[in-house]
Amino acid sequence: MTSGAPIGILGAGAFGGALAVALAARGPVTLWGRDLRPGQRALPRLRDVDLPPAVTTTDRIEDALDAIVLLALPAQALSGFLSQHAALLDGRALVACAKGIDLNSGLGPVEVIAAACPNATPAVLTGPSFAHDIARGLPTALTLACADEAQAIALQAALSTPVLRVYRTTDVIGAELGGALKNVIAIAAGAAIGAGFGDSARAAIITRGFAEMTRLAVSRGARADTLTGLSGLGDLVLTCTSEGSRNFRFGLALGAGEPFDPAITVEGVATASAAAALARAEGLDLPITAAVSDLCQGRATIQTALAALLARPLKEE
Repeated sequence: MTSGAPIGILGAGAFGGALAVALAARGPVTLWGRDLRPGQRALPRLRDVDLPPAVTTTDRIEDALDAIVLLALPAQALSGFLSQHAALLDGRALVACAKGIDLNSGLGPVEVIAAACPNATPAVLTGPSFAHDIARGLPTALTLACADEAQAIALQAALSTPVLRVYRTTDVIGAELGGALKNVIAIAAGAAIGAGFGDSARAAIITRGFAEMTRLAVSRGARADTLTGLSGLGDLVLTCTSEGSRNFRFGLALGAGEPFDPAITVEGVATASAAAALARAEGLDLPITAAVSDLCQGRATIQTALAALLARPLKEE
């Protein structure tokens, strides 16, 4: 595996397309999507950006099975996709680009890959990033998490460009949960702003939400310092402060009592339910996570959720 090795990307949504644009600077990229046409240069989810010549588009998965395969698929779709295509994918370096916890199994993306493809090298690419920034060539830093240090170094080299800086870690659990749980807190932050609670409330949610993220991740075996990095705090700050985040925008609509486009994937909704279940299993108190889960499932309103949080006993920080 070299820094210029061919890369296959499965999933031609905004993020998959953006990665194809960025990684084409390193070498050939094959981008797969169910509705892609050979030679297609424009993507519906990535407006105003044309794919460079080094990107080959295809609707045949077999054409995109290079040594490194990026799985640019929603977290809740990953398990089913891998089960369907395990025979083709097993034995390769499979890098998940999803941020979430599988609702059915409670597993993160790397564990989902390992379960479906036991001979693959599973990894996850995560961190503070918006597809439109990556596609425009704006500086972005990401985290590559892989339990195998040697493979992590090789993948780091293969997926880095002059403007896409990839850091590595072997703390897969920390990187996965940081990327997943920040979406839940972003929904809470958006709901606070949408309901008119103000920036001070949002700051409190970010801070206390980060404590919840760390608490759950450490209980699952993560290193606390991983959560202070790009895949945790970095991604949390980005998604809680920008309307470029789908989870934050969903929270805005939730807090304001407005409809939200059901065609837009909001990973934090399923993750909130999965994280709340994990917290109960671990005996952990995650009040913001629980409140978001209740909001998303219609078991609470923004007013009752806030009242419950404010009524909690006073304690030392």
